Amino acid sequence: MKRIFFLITLLIAFSSLSSAQDWPGLKIFKDENTRIGLPKKNESRVVFMGNSIFESWIKVSPEFFNGKSYVNRGISGQTTAQMLVRFRQDVIALKPKIVVLLAGTNDIAGNTGPSTLEMIMDNINSMAEIAKANKIKLILCSVLPAFKYKWVPDAKPAEKIKSLDSMIKTYATKNKILYVDFYTPMVNESGGLKEAYTKDGVHPNLEGYKVMEPILEKVIINLKD
Repeated sequence: MKRIFFLITLLIAFSSLSSAQDWPGLKIFKDENTRIGLPKKNESRVVFMGNSIFESWIKVSPEFFNGKSYVNRGISGQTTAQMLVRFRQDVIALKPKIVVLLAGTNDIAGNTGPSTLEMIMDNINSMAEIAKANKIKLILCSVLPAFKYKWVPDAKPAEKIKSLDSMIKTYATKNKILYVDFYTPMVNESGGLKEAYTKDGVHPNLEGYKVMEPILEKVIINLKD
């Protein structure tokens, strides 16, 4: 009996260690990245780097991605720190013309520990600098409004998101980076997502993504020209 208990404990410990070792999610897209390889000649590849907002997008509205050279690299729950670690593997190595970055809400939720807005911006700035050094055009997106996180009920994200978006926009303007404002057309009077655009107050539904799609696609098309 003691032997069985020891083996179970060892298995749990090994499982936890394995999970911790892939804290940034490097294994999630590793095989897929190898499969798609480098862009074909004249291919204007666009990589979507982000969290569950991007991960869910391709599931809820696959038509937006179909037939386009869009590569979705969103991972649910990720913070900017995790994205920074995998930025080379999931963005730079794919040699895109453009990377679209939407990040920050999970940092505010404290998914990987407490983060100040300055810490979030440091990570965003680092990803922007890496993209620039590799001659990849960057689109910075506003964080979507949220009044409450169900998984962190005591958090009060609305004002922090508003402040973070202001910081992202200022950084984008200063560094001549294109900024996409999803916040303004989707926010309600309480600082959360409009009810018509979400089921849980954080993630867009199909109607929400239909608001986002033309806004972003217009910027992508202009940047490709």
